[in-house]
Amino acid sequence: MLGKAGKAAGTAAQGAHDGIRPPVPLVTYALIGACCAVFLLGPAAELTAPLAGHGSGSNLLAAQTAYFERWGVVPEKLWHGPPAELITPLTALFVHGNWLHLLGNMLFLYVFGAMAENRMGRGPFVLFYLAAGVLALLGYAAAHAASDRTLVGASGAISGVLGAFLYLFPRARVTSLFPFLFFLPLRFPAWAVLLFWFGLQWVAARAAGDRPGVAYLAHVVGFALGFLYAWARYGRATRVKAGLPPDPR
Repeated sequence: MLGKAGKAAGTAAQGAHDGIRPPVPLVTYALIGACCAVFLLGPAAELTAPLAGHGSGSNLLAAQTAYFERWGVVPEKLWHGPPAELITPLTALFVHGNWLHLLGNMLFLYVFGAMAENRMGRGPFVLFYLAAGVLALLGYAAAHAASDRTLVGASGAISGVLGAFLYLFPRARVTSLFPFLFFLPLRFPAWAVLLFWFGLQWVAARAAGDRPGVAYLAHVVGFALGFLYAWARYGRATRVKAGLPPDPR
């Protein structure tokens, strides 16, 4: 399975041509900050448990379960519960289950979000990010309408960013770690890394069904939506090579 993606080549060099410096990806940084803040203030981080009176293991587990069910997506409750459940596909994007879940998602957002944001613009990027995440969760919930499993995390939205990145920057190069290559940091074209990642999600989604674990189907839906959006919105004429700034026209 794909382990980590390192720093995307061209992020710093994107605006080096003609001495133009790329704008600071404020939205990407703000999304990362918001996810980290929500996590640190919630019971999953286990940092505020003593202050909230959840010091014992059983109390902490109960608090975490209630927290995830309150702010995460439960498909059965989404379709058949009170109207307040309709906001959960949005709130779930900022809730993460543990430290590994948070750090993995934020790494991918940091690597791929900056270039996508600079290409799309801040306003369109944040709307795209939220829409991709919400639709990815709704896609999973529609496919598993009777499930009582709680879904949390920004994976669907970040998968949308990966799909858009694949279309917009197919020739960018990223440094990646692959377990079967002894975790050696190797540089690959973005299209190879992202298509490999998508293939893993597709295979895993078909095998997982409705069993507990990672919501791979939400990753597949988000990635496909991101790629299709970039294709429909920008077309072939605006695809950008790594290391070159986008045409301002």
